[in-house]
Amino acid sequence: MNLTKGLEQAVCIITLLATQDKRFPIASHIINRRLKGASPSYIKKIMRKLVVNDLVTSISGSNGGFSLAKDPESIHLLEVVEALEGPIITYPNTGMINQVFSDLGPTANHGEIVLTEVFKQADNQYKNYLRQQTVAQLIRESLNHRDIPILNWNETKEN
Repeated sequence: MNLTKGLEQAVCIITLLATQDKRFPIASHIINRRLKGASPSYIKKIMRKLVVNDLVTSISGSNGGFSLAKDPESIHLLEVVEALEGPIITYPNTGMINQVFSDLGPTANHGEIVLTEVFKQADNQYKNYLRQQTVAQLIRESLNHRDIPILNWNETKEN
């Protein structure tokens, strides 16, 4: 399974929002500028997915922008992955096993069930691991610091 580059961009957006002073939403043009080289229309699609999945809140108006919908401690990496990529299902199960081995009778059907179950269990292990990783943990570990810094990205020098 290959995750899209949109996931990396979503992680960057979530991190920007997690470190943003909650009194000031981040303006969309600031997010676009910080994600250099990313298409603004693609970023809009990512933001929409994050909003629809209740990870990000959109605030309209002249002082509007985006903010996290909940605390970084309660946002798990699995939520971000599934918001962007959809449910994690690595085995496509097109029915080919039954088709190829149909002359073996119920053995083919049983083989399909067994293989599907193996991948389902693998997916569950992957999801459980991602469910244990919070945005706050990732930020603290990345910075090697106990606290998450609070900034106002709308006022940083790069903007």
